[in-house]
Amino acid sequence: MNLGIETLPGSCDVLVVGAGPAGSAVAITLARAGHDVVLFDQHVFPRDKICGDGLIPDAHNALRKLGVLDEVMAQAQPSGFVGCIGPRGGRIDVPGALAVLPRKEFDLILCRAAVAAGARMFAPVRFMAPIESNGVVVGAALQHRQTTRALLARWVVLASGAVPQALMAAGMSTRATPSGVALRGYVKNEAMVGRIDKLEVVWHRAVAPGYGWIFPCPNGVFNIGVGISDSHNTTRGGKLAKRELNLRQVMDDFKRVYAPARALMEGGTLLGAMKGAPLRCTLEGARFTRPGLLVSGEAAGSTYAFTGEGIGKAMETGILAAEAVLGGAPEAQLREGYEAKLLALKPRFDLYQRANSVNRHPWLADLLIWRAKKNPGLVRRMSGVLNETSNPGNLVSFKGFHRLFLG
Repeated sequence: MNLGIETLPGSCDVLVVGAGPAGSAVAITLARAGHDVVLFDQHVFPRDKICGDGLIPDAHNALRKLGVLDEVMAQAQPSGFVGCIGPRGGRIDVPGALAVLPRKEFDLILCRAAVAAGARMFAPVRFMAPIESNGVVVGAALQHRQTTRALLARWVVLASGAVPQALMAAGMSTRATPSGVALRGYVKNEAMVGRIDKLEVVWHRAVAPGYGWIFPCPNGVFNIGVGISDSHNTTRGGKLAKRELNLRQVMDDFKRVYAPARALMEGGTLLGAMKGAPLRCTLEGARFTRPGLLVSGEAAGSTYAFTGEGIGKAMETGILAAEAVLGGAPEAQLREGYEAKLLALKPRFDLYQRANSVNRHPWLADLLIWRAKKNPGLVRRMSGVLNETSNPGNLVSFKGFHRLFLG
C-alpha cells in the first residue's frame, strides 16, 4: 500500500496531501467516482496518531457514507453512553452511538479503503511546496528522503492535519499557533474492564481550562488523556500570547483528583510513552481555498473546541471537498461553493467555542449534572448535542441557565 516515490506518476486528477480521516475521505469519494487520485502521507502506514480515538455520531454518519462503518465497528469498542463527571463527583450518562478505535487501526481502514477504490498511496513522502502557473496551483513538489519529485494535478487537496508546516508552505495558514493541545497515552488494565465501560469526560478546576478523559478501547486497553482548550489564546494587550502549560502536570493533577484515572494508571501498564499534539479548532486558522487548491480536515480547523472531537468533522469536510470536485463547476464557482458549505458549518463550531465556558469554569458542569439528574428533558437535550440535533450553546447561554432552573 505504501508505494515508493520512484513509482510516482507525473500527473493525476487530484493530489491529496495527508492520508488521515479527511484525506482518505477525499480519496475514497473521488476514486470510487473514477477519478485518478494520488494520496500520500509523510508517515508509513500503519502509523500512530495522537487522538482521543472517540467516534461520536457524526463520525458514524461519515463512515456510513464512505461505506466502511461495518468494518470499523467490527474492530472498535462500542459504547452507548458518554459519562460526564463534574468537579464534585456528580455524574450523568448521556446516550449516543459511540465507539473507540485507536487511530493506528482506524486510519489504516480508511487508507486501505481509498486504495481499494483505486487511489494510489505513497509514503513516506513530504509535501514541500505547491507548483504554480499564473497564480494557479497545478501540482506539488514532493520529497522522499533526499529525492524531490514534481507531480502535476488538476486539484490539490491539503488535508495535512494540525501541524501547520504544509499550510504555511502552501500559503494557506492564517495562524501558525494551535487552538489547543492534548496529551494522551494507552494503558492496559484488565481489572478496569467493566468498571470503565463508557467514554468518560471529567471536568475539574485542576485541569481547567480543559478536561480529562478515559475511553475504553478493545482488548483491555484504555485511552487516557487531558486536553486544554484555547491553549494559545490568552490576550495580552489585544494580541495573542501563548499560555504556558505543562500537560504532564495537568495529567498528574487529573490522576490526583479522579480516582478511576489513578487506579487505571497505578494498576495498569502504560503502552509506550504519553504523547502530546496540537489541535486546530473552530474552522479558523487557514484559508479554505485558492485557485487549484482546497484545504480540508483539521488543517481547516475541523475540530470542535469544547469537546476536542474532530474525526467525524474531518471526514465530513473531506467528503465536501470531494463532492465539490465531482460537481464539475468552473474553478471559481467550485471554490465558492466549497467555502460556502464549510461556512455553513461555522455557526455550530462557534456554539462549541461558546460552550468552552464549561472548560474554563468547571462548576458549570456541576450545575448541568445536578439539573440533568432532576430533568430527563435536559438529558435528552445533552444527547441532542452529542447527536448534533440540538445546539450546545443552548446549554451554556443565558437562556440555557434560565431554563436550568425554570424549565
